[in-house]
Amino acid sequence: MRLILLGPPGAGKGTQAKRLMERDGIPQLSTGDMLRAAVKAETPIGLKAKDIMARGDLVPDDVVVRIVEDRITEPDCGNGFILDGFPRTVAQAEALETMLAAHGLELDAVVELKVDEEALAARVENRARESGEAVRDDDTVEALKHRMSVYRAQTAPLIDHYAHTGKLVAVDGMQEIDAVSAQIEGILGKVRNGAVGAAG
Repeated sequence: MRLILLGPPGAGKGTQAKRLMERDGIPQLSTGDMLRAAVKAETPIGLKAKDIMARGDLVPDDVVVRIVEDRITEPDCGNGFILDGFPRTVAQAEALETMLAAHGLELDAVVELKVDEEALAARVENRARESGEAVRDDDTVEALKHRMSVYRAQTAPLIDHYAHTGKLVAVDGMQEIDAVSAQIEGILGKVRNGAVGAAG
């Protein structure tokens, strides 16, 4: 099962990816983790990324796709993988599709966690109040709003892109965690039976 989890910050992608990993035995591939691992392992593409990051530049799409390509050819991805945080743009999505096709692979589904932005902001505020601890700089309502605006500008166009491919399925991310998991599992059951289009 080769999946992408789509959704704005705070939608619960990490939580659902972890559950999928435990249930289906497929790894969650985070772009940041893959970059750091490639740099640490000093692979050829990792060394290239290291030089780019050392200059303070963004790692270009072709380098990120190569790092993803190296990762998905490892044995633990034999039964599939979950991409979290990649692709972030339509250009990256197209590059990913080309790369997968070169390996005779394709995505099984793109799961969009649909959420209400105002409710998410309230969730962040409540979490900060209930914890009674200092709030991380990236976990404030202001930070969430900024990340939301970046998501809308860069990543939300992927929803239309994958809708046109017939791979996109939407899940109500505002439900309880168990309910979201159950809905995703129901969708993936349809994907396994070749009826992803009926899962929307």
